[in-house]
Amino acid sequence: MGNPRPRPKHLGKKLLQIREGLGLTQAQMVERLGLEDMKPARICQYEKNQREPALKTLIAYAHVACIHLEDIVNDDLSLPGTLPGNIHYRGNLYKPSID
Repeated sequence: MGNPRPRPKHLGKKLLQIREGLGLTQAQMVERLGLEDMKPARICQYEKNQREPALKTLIAYAHVACIHLEDIVNDDLSLPGTLPGNIHYRGNLYKPSID
């Protein structure tokens, strides 16, 4: 069957950093991602690298955090220092408030 795809080593840490940077609980993160069928415990599994999110979920994280998907999945890149970032997707799931 070939070799499995390598998993990003820092993915869980980055997902935790995104959630905490946005000031969200795991339950709030599920809501913000638009994945109402997901249990908050799944977010915990992602953050502990026990499960790898589907591509659709990773894209939702990028939209919610207003950052590039590559920043999340590339171990050689760091997340921006401030979240949400400044990337605005067409049809963005999350629109930061202007305060």
